[in-house]
Amino acid sequence: MVRVAVVDDHESVRLGLLAACMREGYQFVEEGANVADLLARLGGREIDVVVLDLSLGDGVSITDNVKACQATGAGVLIHSIADRAAGIREALAAGAAGVIPKSAATAVVMAAIRTVASGAVLNNLEWATAIDADTEFAKAQLGRRERDVLNLYASGLPLRMVAEQLGIAPSTVREYLDRIRVKYVEVGRPAPTKVDLLRRAVEDGILPGLDPDVPVHDD
Repeated sequence: MVRVAVVDDHESVRLGLLAACMREGYQFVEEGANVADLLARLGGREIDVVVLDLSLGDGVSITDNVKACQATGAGVLIHSIADRAAGIREALAAGAAGVIPKSAATAVVMAAIRTVASGAVLNNLEWATAIDADTEFAKAQLGRRERDVLNLYASGLPLRMVAEQLGIAPSTVREYLDRIRVKYVEVGRPAPTKVDLLRRAVEDGILPGLDPDVPVHDD
């Protein structure tokens, strides 16, 4: 069962998501008007996904709110009006698994919750739009071969199969991945894990056609 918590400063939104989760068969664990409120109410109970609003008016940075939610062991799904590209970009950089607009149909929101609960990264139009609208976003300058390696590896292939696909040695693939990670660090977007590399590939349009319903986990 998917265990869900919601942080939103509008009671009507919280109640609406409660009703939708119950109808979907999810376990609605707790809700709060801000992250501190949620954490106090949780009392250590486990959750799989925190559905988090960006504009809480609590004086806490988006990064800190995302990190605090992640500290519970849950994935974070941003549920926002999606008109603040910089805010969405900050949330994604902090580790949020994706963003879904408040204008989205309930079924779409529930599907996004399920995707995040599985440990996957949600790749959708809102993510791409936020990146495109952020003038301060710096893409890593990857070479053609580096992009090929990242495409295959971030898509879920193990290192050995990436090597077979490209006709190179596994050690060479590892060297490419090391260089890719260095380049992302240089532009302030570190990617230490495979899931992080997936995020970067989505952000940079290297995996524009990735199916958001297919989980991609770190290995």
